[in-house]
Amino acid sequence: MKILVLGAGAREHAIVKALLRTGTAKDDLIVAPGNAGIALDAHTEPSLNPNMPLDVTKFALEHGIELAIIGPEAPLVAGVSDALRSEGIAVFGPSQAAAQLEGSKSFAKEVMAAAGVPTGMARECSTIEEVADAMDEFGAPYVIKADGLAAGKGVIVTNDREAALAHAEKFMDIGILVEEFLAGQEVSLFFLADGKTVVPLTPAQDFKRAYDNDEGPNTGGMGAYSPLPWLPEGFVEEVQRDVAQPTVDEMAKLGTPFVGLLYCGLILTERGIRVIEFNARFGDPETQVVLRRLTSSLSGLLYKASTGQLNGATTPDFSKDVAITVVLASEGYPDTSAPNRPIYGLTEAEATGIEICHAATAPAVAETTADGVLLATGGRVLSVVATGTDFAGARKQAYAGIAEIQLEGSHYRSDIAAKVAN
Repeated sequence: MKILVLGAGAREHAIVKALLRTGTAKDDLIVAPGNAGIALDAHTEPSLNPNMPLDVTKFALEHGIELAIIGPEAPLVAGVSDALRSEGIAVFGPSQAAAQLEGSKSFAKEVMAAAGVPTGMARECSTIEEVADAMDEFGAPYVIKADGLAAGKGVIVTNDREAALAHAEKFMDIGILVEEFLAGQEVSLFFLADGKTVVPLTPAQDFKRAYDNDEGPNTGGMGAYSPLPWLPEGFVEEVQRDVAQPTVDEMAKLGTPFVGLLYCGLILTERGIRVIEFNARFGDPETQVVLRRLTSSLSGLLYKASTGQLNGATTPDFSKDVAITVVLASEGYPDTSAPNRPIYGLTEAEATGIEICHAATAPAVAETTADGVLLATGGRVLSVVATGTDFAGARKQAYAGIAEIQLEGSHYRSDIAAKVAN
């Protein structure tokens, strides 16, 4: 089966590695645009813009693509899946209308309310005065969310009133939601959806703050681990029954069936499970650990979801090994952008047994660095993934691997999965 993966980050690299690991032939795989690391594992098309529906569809038809997997949220909101489906191509990724579950936080709240899905209280605000009033209503810590897409930087949780108001001001043009603060452990749980049926993958937890001990600004995610040994028995089944299935049912009622990956961002509160947010695609960096443990055919699962065949599908199989991922970020991330800098030690890192998923890398200019050296070109540069029979062993391997990598000014968290390793 000829497969096209759209995207250029560590999430897409993890998808590529999982496809190859579970039976997809390298010759059957194309990634657009990809990055320097992905190009080591699959054919890439750097010139193809994944956010252009007509260009992507033309390319897919010319190359006999049978399954398109859309990684990031932007192509979904741009309607790329609709254009591909109109030509009879199976697509793992919701329609433009269904992608509003991620593209509009207020729409997601409306769907949850109609479906009876447990979530926190929220107020939609269009002026800074309304934001201030809602903050007074809910109290600190303040939770301020941009209503539209913000590349993982649209949320702030803070006790600093001025910082909360400044964040709201920054994103006021796309709308603001002020929400009540929910205390508890966070869980990411992915569901495959075919418009009617949902099938769960395995839970993971990510680390959103930039620095150890959950300090510093929010990021797109600095690491993750899976499975979660502290979850109560029956957790996945409860989320499927009370969150994922009712949401997909409500989307179908609205005439916008959800086909693709329903990402449920959850929190275990004293009052029970609550939904923090929905995303309409695989999460990063949780994908790196969830798919690293998958042993079932990924292409088979995603094709069934894309073609309405999940009903009666067997639950995906996962390795009993645990997995953790540690993100290496550029200097200044997430607040500032560092210049492109060379990365050294990748070969030595991989020799320790870890897997590296590239997020923001490009070939270096031969005149300025040694041949074969890559450049870091963004905030989150690499995800180092390790597996083991227990978290202590997986952590030891992951940090041994990341210690071999040299990138000027870079930083990473040293406490990923530390609490479950003790």
